[in-house]
Amino acid sequence: SDEIINLYNELRAEMASFGEMGIDFEEKAFYDILISLAHKYDFTYPEEKLLDLSKEVKKVIDDKAKYTDWNKRDDIKAELHFDLIILLDEWGYPPIDRDEVYKEIFEQAENFK
Repeated sequence: SDEIINLYNELRAEMASFGEMGIDFEEKAFYDILISLAHKYDFTYPEEKLLDLSKEVKKVIDDKAKYTDWNKRDDIKAELHFDLIILLDEWGYPPIDRDEVYKEIFEQAENFK
């Protein structure tokens, strides 16, 4: 019973956190991915830019996810990868050259919807 109450309180806090940040639930998921990659690969990236970049990542994925079976079509996934590489490069993310960072972002994007 205490575990359920704690879980409920954690969920409420998480829901409030993205609202306070000015992003929606899906954008918060990408924000969390981007920030966790920065910690994992030991680089810094400005907080405000992370928030804006998470919104842009979601836009790119939403654009590709409008197609039926988009995550099963190699042509759409290739476009998604290309668009994400361009977007991340434009935003200077990551500020280090790490293919693993791109790979993890692609995996999360493909599993998103």
